Order: sequence, then C-alpha cells, then structure tokens
Amino acid sequence: MELSVGTAELRALLDGIPARVVLYDRDRRHRYVNRDYAQFVGREPEAILGHTLEEVMGPEAYARLQPHYAQLRPHWERALSGEASRWEGWLPYSAEGEPCFVQRFYLPHRGPTGAVDGYFIFTRDLTVLKRSEQQLAERLDALRASEALNAAITASALDCVVVVDEAGHVIEFNPAAERTFGYERSAALGRPIGDLIVPPALRDRHAEGFRRYLTTGQGTMLGRRIEIEAMRSDGAVFPIELAITEVRLPERRLFTAYLRDLTEARAAAREIRRQRDALAQSERMAAFGSLLAGVAHELNNPLSIVLGGALMLKEEAETVAPALVTKAERIQVAAERCSRIIRSFLAMARQQAAERRPLAAADLMEDVLNLLAYGVRSAGVEVERDFPADLPPLLGDADQLHQVLANLVTNARQALERQPGPRRLHLSAREVADGMIEIAVEDNGPGIPADVRGRIFDPFFTTKPIGVGNGIGLAVSRGIAEAHGGTLDLAEKSAGGARFHLRLPSAAAAAPTPRVAAADAAPDGATGQLRALIVDDEPALAQVVGESLAASGFACDLASTGREAQALLAIHRYDAILCDLRMPDIDGPALYAWMADEHPHLCKRIAFATGDTLSPSAAAFLASSGRPALEKPLVPADLRRVIASLAADGASPHETS
Repeated sequence: MELSVGTAELRALLDGIPARVVLYDRDRRHRYVNRDYAQFVGREPEAILGHTLEEVMGPEAYARLQPHYAQLRPHWERALSGEASRWEGWLPYSAEGEPCFVQRFYLPHRGPTGAVDGYFIFTRDLTVLKRSEQQLAERLDALRASEALNAAITASALDCVVVVDEAGHVIEFNPAAERTFGYERSAALGRPIGDLIVPPALRDRHAEGFRRYLTTGQGTMLGRRIEIEAMRSDGAVFPIELAITEVRLPERRLFTAYLRDLTEARAAAREIRRQRDALAQSERMAAFGSLLAGVAHELNNPLSIVLGGALMLKEEAETVAPALVTKAERIQVAAERCSRIIRSFLAMARQQAAERRPLAAADLMEDVLNLLAYGVRSAGVEVERDFPADLPPLLGDADQLHQVLANLVTNARQALERQPGPRRLHLSAREVADGMIEIAVEDNGPGIPADVRGRIFDPFFTTKPIGVGNGIGLAVSRGIAEAHGGTLDLAEKSAGGARFHLRLPSAAAAAPTPRVAAADAAPDGATGQLRALIVDDEPALAQVVGESLAASGFACDLASTGREAQALLAIHRYDAILCDLRMPDIDGPALYAWMADEHPHLCKRIAFATGDTLSPSAAAFLASSGRPALEKPLVPADLRRVIASLAADGASPHETS
C-alpha cells in the first residue's frame, strides 16, 4: 500500500508547523514524517519511511514505550475506523527515560477511493509549559497562608492591584483590575503581564526594562508614579497612572503594581479645558458685543441728527427749494444705510430671546449685504441674486438669521480673497418640500477639502489662519438654524467652490400692521397748542427732535439733564415727554421714579429713547414700566407717531402742576 501527502505546498505547511507529524499505514509503518519528527528521532526521512517505530527507535527505546500502548492503542484504532481522537499525558521519550508531557492528535487518512488506509499523529511537546504550571502551582501553595489577608486587602481596593513574580507572570489580579481590564481573575493568573495588559507597541520596552532591573537592579519605574498606556481585553488602549513596588521574600521577589484608570479623569480635564476655552471665547464675544454697543451708542446721537435733519430739509425743500430735494434724499439714504448697519451691529451683540415673525428672504439678505457691502466690494466680489418675486415669507428671528447669513457671506468673501478673479457670490432662495424655504449661499472659491468637510460644523474647528477665524461661526449658525426648526448643511458640488443650504420653515404672509397716523396736526378734541418736553444730554439731537415735532404742531421745551427736566415739569404742563434713557446726572429711570411720586399723571405720557447699551437693568426697566421706547437713530416718522400716541392717550384738561 502506498500512501502520500498531497502537494509540495502541503508538505511545506506540515514542515512549518510547531509539531511532530507522522503518517502511519495500517501496518504502522512510516509513510510520511515532517522535519520536526525526523529531527526528534535523529534520522533522515529516507531512513524512516517504510519502517516501523520499533525499527526506527531501536528495541531499547521502543521497550520503554511498550507499557503505554495500552492507553494509546484505542486512539489509533479509532483513527483507523475513521474518527479523530486526542490524547495527552506523560511518555518516556527521552534517552534518559525522563517523561515528556505531550499532546497527540490522531486523524484518519483516506486514500483515493475514500477508504481509510492509515492515520496521522500530530504530537506537541508541552513539557516546559506543564512543568511551569507545576512550578507555579507550588509557588501559589507557598503563598496560600498569607493569601486570605492579601485577598481581603486587594479585593476592597478602589485601584487595580496586579502582582507578578520574577518571571513576569500574574499571581494576583484584584476585582478592580477585573473591572478595568476586562479579564476574570482566573483567566489572568499565570499569564505574562506583558501579554495581558501591555500594549504591543510598549511590550519590547517593558520586557527590556524588566530584564534590566532583574539583572542590574537599575530601573526607571519602581518607586515613582508615572502615567502610561495600558490595554484592555478587547485591545483598547487607555491611559493609566502606575506605581510599582518590590516585595522581597526569602526565596523570591514579587512586584506589586497599583494602577488607576485615567480615562474619566482625562475626559474631565478635556471637558474643563473645552469649557474654559468656551468661556474665554464667550467673554471675548461679550466684550466684542459691548464694544459694538458702545460704538453704536456713540454713533446713534449724531446719526439721529443727520437723519432727522435730512428728512426735515427734504420736507422744507419740497416747497421752497425743490432743487435741494434730491440732495437731501441722498443724505437721507446714506444716513439710513448707516442706521441699518448700526442696528445690525446691535442685533449681533444682543442676547435676547428670539422673536419670530414672517420675514422676506430677499429683504433679509439685502440687509446682510448692506452691512457687508464694503468688504464684498473691496474684495472684488460680484454678487448675483436670485429671489423669486412670489416666494412666501419664512418664519424666524431677524437678528439671529441676520447673524447666520452674515457669517456665511463673510466666510465666502474670505475664501474668495485667496482666489484669482472673477470672484462670484451667488445668493438664491426657493420654496422646497415640507413647507420650507431654502436660502443658498454659493461661491466659486477654492472649496472645502474632503478631509475636513465632516468637521466644519464642530465648535472651535477652523481652517483659517490664526487671527482670522475662531471656529465658532458655523457651529453657532447651525445651532440657530436647528433652533428655528430648520437645517444648515454643506451641499455637494461637482465643481469648485462651496455651497451652503439654509432651510427654514415658511410662514403665511403677515397682515400689515396698522400704523398710527403721524401727528401732523393736533389730536382730535384737543384745545390749544400741544406741548412736549424733550430730555436728552445731546443738545443738538434734542434741537432736531424739537424741530421735527414743531412741524406737527407741538411747542417743545428742551432739557439737557434730568434736573432741568424736573424744574420744567414743576412749572409747565406737558402732553408728551421724550426722555433719553441714559444721562449723566438723573437718568431716565430715576426721572420716571421721581415723576411717579411727584406727578403720577404724567407717567402715561412719557416715552424713552435709547442707544441700546445692552444694559440688563435698562431692559428690565423698560419691561417693568411698560412705556414705549424709540431706538436711536430716531426716525422722524416713528418719533411723530409715538409722540402723537402719547398725547392722544393722555388727552384731558390740563392739570395744574
């Protein structure tokens, strides 16, 4: 009978495995042996093949195996019957007669017809491992007397406690270590610590350091608290704090490692840093907002003078000098543009609750472009608009959406500055499904690299140079969009550039709000000339307001301080009072409180003017008093409407002061 072992590849595979492989026929003659087997018996394969085991080993060595055949015979007989079998135990293989612990696998070999014509034996010599296990068991027995105390201490420890012997094998693994590393204690005991919890990248360094310490007594780990990486049972690497102490026993040395998982501590530290950075950024934004408010307040008074003067000049010129009307209109247009820019600054600086109302997408975008007109124009950017005339209004807070669109346009402009011309910015809006209005901001700039597209909405992530961007614009903008029930996304583009889609809920067109007629004449039922008191620490502004109201039939007294206003209120009767909210001596709230005590009937005839200083106390006062407020710069039409309303609400026979 001729048996063979497949291809050259199979033979090479069998030669390479760490086991002795032999193929016997039914007469128990060698038909194939691998390299390990030939080396074990000390002969070349050609001297083994075709011979029995007794012929190969010699009578003396074979005789030592003879007593063990009683327990081996059932396994090769089972293999010859077509079943696989396994056996392990001690066999006297060595020439000195010392037993070796082996593990043997018996597998049937089938010939071309499918019939079993022999069997394989795969033999692994596990003597070293078995003796190591025995030695470890003996060592554990020696420690059993003190194990109860150690177990009580380590079991209750909050930190991981791992004890290893001089061979680096684990002999203690407390419950905290089980929870941290994901191994049961029984599975960890006896294993090399390097294979158990040391990451692969650090194992060579760990092994070398351990060997060096055992040999020379020099090391860098003992007696110190260090931070290093460890590995869980699932392969996850995480940070730990480690301290190692050496315990010298009479016959050996042990090493106790105290480990603490730093994952949560590191996460907490990162969160603290994130919140610190966020707080610092918030403080910078708050300071910026205060700066904007201060600048706006300083500009509001002179701008009110310019705007009021331009409108009055236009009204007078229509009758006396028509040629001046166009010039006055130019001043008015420029002043109104400045007013819109200031209001935009204040809208960005405010942190007030959202007030949603129907808004026209085209108007919203035009306001943004007016604010950013200089930067867009100076960068040589051509703006294209596409807003259908029949587009329904969207529902949102104008100030917050203004901030979102201003951020998108600013980002596009900054991206285009790095591009050669032509530079184009395309703004469009359309109605999409589910009752949404989609505003698109698209540029032909360099676009956004694919590797960062997924991160551009992350807080504090930016691709801009230091000092140009802070990484919060898009994150805040997306938050505003989602708070409105909408979305802000980066759209895919086949060509260069970037395209952002802002989707917001649409709203039915709002009914026009009835306006109070301007006070071009005295209110119905009033007798005599109406009198108004203007209180403002900017005399020129008070003068313009007085002139504007004079055209509506009011006789106006002017006061530049709260004390002057108190003196005038003590001797005159007034149908309407307009008071600046913030003044150096007696401000608006203080004057209102004085009036409530001295002339309570006048409290319903006062309105306030404010440059919007973002003061919480001012906002609280206006809310509690319920009095109307005009925001500077003052527009004459709004001014006349409010003053006429005050005079009408308080119309009654003049009281004696």
